Amino acid sequence: MRTLRRFLDRLTETDEARLSAEIREWADSVPGSVRIASAPMRERVKIAGIIRRLTVLPMKDNESLEAHVSDGTGEVVIRFMGRRTIVGLGLGTKIVVEGVLGEQHGILQMLNPQLELTL
Repeated sequence: MRTLRRFLDRLTETDEARLSAEIREWADSVPGSVRIASAPMRERVKIAGIIRRLTVLPMKDNESLEAHVSDGTGEVVIRFMGRRTIVGLGLGTKIVVEGVLGEQHGILQMLNPQLELTL
C-alpha cells in the first residue's frame, strides 16, 4: 500500500515541486553549503543551486550580470559587477557561490562572489 501511495504522489507531483526536490538533493550533497532559506545575513556563506534567470544590466560605466540562483528552498540574486558574460554560465547551470549575503528591498543578494561551475 505504501508503494502505491508513493507512486500516486509521484504522478500528481508538479514539475516545479520535482525540480525543487532534485535541486535540494544536489545542493545538500555539496560540502559546506547552506540552504538559502536558512543562510545567515552579512556572513560569508557557500550556496549551491541552479541558475533560474540571467539578466544583463547595461548601465554606462556600471554594467553588471545578474543571476537568480535557486536551491529549492529560496532564491538569491548573484551580481557580477563589470561583467556582461561569464563563460559557462547559462540557464539551468549548477553553480556553487561563496560570498557575503545581504538584503536590499527584500531581495537576497550576493555581490561578486567566488564562483564554481559544476557538471
